[in-house]
Order: sequence, then structure tokens, then C-alpha cells
Amino acid sequence: MKMQNRKYIASILFVLISFVSNGQTDGTPPPPVPPPPPGLPIDDFLPVLFVVALAYGVIKRFKFSKR
Repeated sequence: MKMQNRKYIASILFVLISFVSNGQTDGTPPPPVPPPPPGLPIDDFLPVLFVVALAYGVIKRFKFSKR
């Protein structure tokens, strides 16, 4: 076997071994998933909130215009 062929084979083996050793895991499990954030039901009362805000704005506007 020629010297040049041995260098190619050695290079290919070195690259393949590095891929195999890089693909190994360390054996530790992944960290646990944090709990989900608390559910805030703002979508349920959004129309009510809009009506209350509109009424508050109208009342403030009338009080401001009377001054």
C-alpha cells in the first residue's frame, strides 16, 4: 500500500471517529420543564371591560365639560 493511500485512510478514520465520539451523550437527563404560567381569564370579560371603560370615559367627559 502506498504512503499516500495510508494518509487518506487515516484521515477518513480520524474524521469518522470524531463524528462517532461527538454523537455520544453524557448520560444526564435534560432539566425538568418549568411549570406553565398561571391562566389569567382576561379574554372572558373583555367586552364587559370595554363597556365599563367606555362608560367611565363618558362620565369623565361630561364632568370635564361642565366645568
